[in-house]
Amino acid sequence: MKITSRLSIADDEIEFTAVRAQGAGGQHVNKTNSAAQLRFDIRASSLPQECKARLLALGDRRISGDGVLVIKAQTHRSLERNRTAALERLAALIRAASVRPRPRRPTRPTASSKRKRLEYKTRHGRTKAARARPGDDD
Repeated sequence: MKITSRLSIADDEIEFTAVRAQGAGGQHVNKTNSAAQLRFDIRASSLPQECKARLLALGDRRISGDGVLVIKAQTHRSLERNRTAALERLAALIRAASVRPRPRRPTRPTASSKRKRLEYKTRHGRTKAARARPGDDD
């Protein structure tokens, strides 16, 4: 399965199971296994280590403690369309994890912002001091 122009995963790394869909749907939903459950073992996959680490660090509730990603697709009535939807969700998740985040460069406050902050503090302090009762010199 092709994820990006440089990134792809083998079909044997993805495991599909047909399960019953949840929710309303009448008799049809009670007798057919039309929902698709996709299982993808992140740690055993052929993805680059960097991408695996970002996927595991997502903290997504669909990723188990063993590093297995489970996606359940049940929006469509047919199993094939649900399989396609699950694959698209997997591809979107891997695409997002394959992008290297830009490093944060720390900045310093400008001289103007420091000056404004100190002026505000002085003004606010005067306002509070004016509220004190006369003769209260604690």
